[in-house]
Formats: sequence, C-alpha cells, structure tokens
Amino acid sequence: MSRMSDMAQTIKELRSAAAAISDAADWLTKVFSGESQAEGTPDSPPEPELTLEQVRAVLADKSRKGHTAEIRALLQKYGAAKLSGIDPSHYKALLADAEVLTDAT
Repeated sequence: MSRMSDMAQTIKELRSAAAAISDAADWLTKVFSGESQAEGTPDSPPEPELTLEQVRAVLADKSRKGHTAEIRALLQKYGAAKLSGIDPSHYKALLADAEVLTDAT
C-alpha cells in the first residue's frame, strides 16, 4: 500500500508542477505581449541620456541669438539659477522649452 501512496503523491506533485508551469507561461505571455505593444518594437534601442554639455551647447547658442533672459527664466522654471543646478531628469523638457525660442531680431 505504501508504494501506491508514494505513486499517488508523486502524481499529485507532477500535476501541481504542471499547473505552476502553465501559470508561469500565461504570465510571461501576458507580460511580453503587453510590453511589445506599449513600446512599439521590442528591439528598439533606449533613447540616450542627455549630458550637461549637450544641454549647455544648445542653451549657449540660444543665448547668443538674443534669448539670454528667456534662458534664465527657463532655468528658474526648473529650479536653479545655473544649468549645473538642474536635475538631469529635466534636461529633455528644458531643451524642448528652449527649442521653441525663435531668433531674436
């Protein structure tokens, strides 16, 4: 009888493992199908981070074109008096705000 009991326990464990594998496969399918739809193509490279030097170059160019006061206002908008005081997570938004400045005449 012990042998039958062991066999029954083994079968129960196999069924439990099969159910866990099936649940894991369902979860992976859900996660990766949702991710690829949300991000477009799964192989697209991440956008490179902007550096202080890149942002400084754009802002300096805008300043030379007569937008010094607007650049100062933008820096204050992002919480600093100087570019070095701006949180790098705000660089992209700062540049987007600066790009709308047109040449002063």
